Amino acid sequence: MIAVDAVQLLAVYRKELSEELSSILHYWMKHTLDEKQGGFIGKLDNDNNVDTAALKGVVLNSRILWAFSAAYQYLKRPEYLTIAARAYNYIVDHFIDRKYGGVYWSVDAKGEPLDKRKQIYGLAFCLYGLTEYYKASGERIALHLAKDLFDKIEQYSFDKKKGGYLEAFTQGWKLTDDLRLSEKDDNEIKTMNTHLHIIEAYANLYTVWPDKKLNESIKNLLDVFEQHIIHPQTFHLNLYMDENWEVKSSLVSYGHDIEAAWLLLECAEILNNNIYIQRFRDLSSKLTDAAAEGLDKDGALWYEYDPAADHLVKEKHSWPQAEAMVGFYNAYQLTGNKKYLHYSADTWEFVKQHIKDNKKGEWFWGVYEDYSVMNNEKAGFWKCPYHNTRACLELIKRIQCQNI
Repeated sequence: MIAVDAVQLLAVYRKELSEELSSILHYWMKHTLDEKQGGFIGKLDNDNNVDTAALKGVVLNSRILWAFSAAYQYLKRPEYLTIAARAYNYIVDHFIDRKYGGVYWSVDAKGEPLDKRKQIYGLAFCLYGLTEYYKASGERIALHLAKDLFDKIEQYSFDKKKGGYLEAFTQGWKLTDDLRLSEKDDNEIKTMNTHLHIIEAYANLYTVWPDKKLNESIKNLLDVFEQHIIHPQTFHLNLYMDENWEVKSSLVSYGHDIEAAWLLLECAEILNNNIYIQRFRDLSSKLTDAAAEGLDKDGALWYEYDPAADHLVKEKHSWPQAEAMVGFYNAYQLTGNKKYLHYSADTWEFVKQHIKDNKKGEWFWGVYEDYSVMNNEKAGFWKCPYHNTRACLELIKRIQCQNI
């Protein structure tokens, strides 16, 4: 039985998240459609000013595709499917590499190919979005394209000798010297981040295409996380590795820790494999407690910590808070321990107070230690309706399953 106070908390939580989901999606429909050049605006600042010359990334467009496809399936609002179709058509028309396969990393504001490299992270997100669009629309070509991206990742990125996936390639699928997702990343050939989003995409594809090879790939990825990425003592995630899985950084990402805590277990559950489910239930709890080391007294997760330098990055970015809301709630479901429920709810309270822009819509990129707002884009190459939309959907469904 759930205590009365928890029932009341969850009822309010679910109501507020339902309202927030609609608010986020409304923002993207109102402010980000590029009516002149097609698709979606490449960049908006905190005041919703448009940068008409900004490049357009495959991650942004794929995350928009996923978010509106997923929201349509839950709420059945036709305008959401319309926006999803807009994202799908833009990806098909501008990002698909018809010569070499895969998708470009970016195009310019007019939709012409800009950075043609094959960043596996980008392919994974596109696969993720295409699969979700197939679920929403029944568009068979979207499923075909998703399967093709799976084939390309397996053909070129999978490390047949050492396991796992290599990070980035040229347009013609040769390993590139610069493997980084962004300037802040280390230039290493295997990363936690890309592996996390490959398994996320593969598991989503498996829900509509339970292929034997895909099943094996997901199990191999779960093994990789257990054997190479989850630190066996600290249970934080190793972020950067060489091709032999030697760890190259001590940096801790609290947001990724808590995201992996629920996401890897969900992947095991999608496989319906009891052995992996039991293993990752245990690891989920350990990852959650590791992530909780990054909680501040105000309920938010700090961004990163480097134990080698004893340096805490005293910023509170928006996406780790979204993942914390889901991850701690997942721990509450697993254990029944109400401290995790309160961790989740407290993070949402922080979001409402400091991250959510109650005047101009959406969530800020983040805040500094003194709660001043970071002057990063509100929508852009990396700032998308993905983490916050997914957090709302996940929590609404999870609370609903508890008959609240």
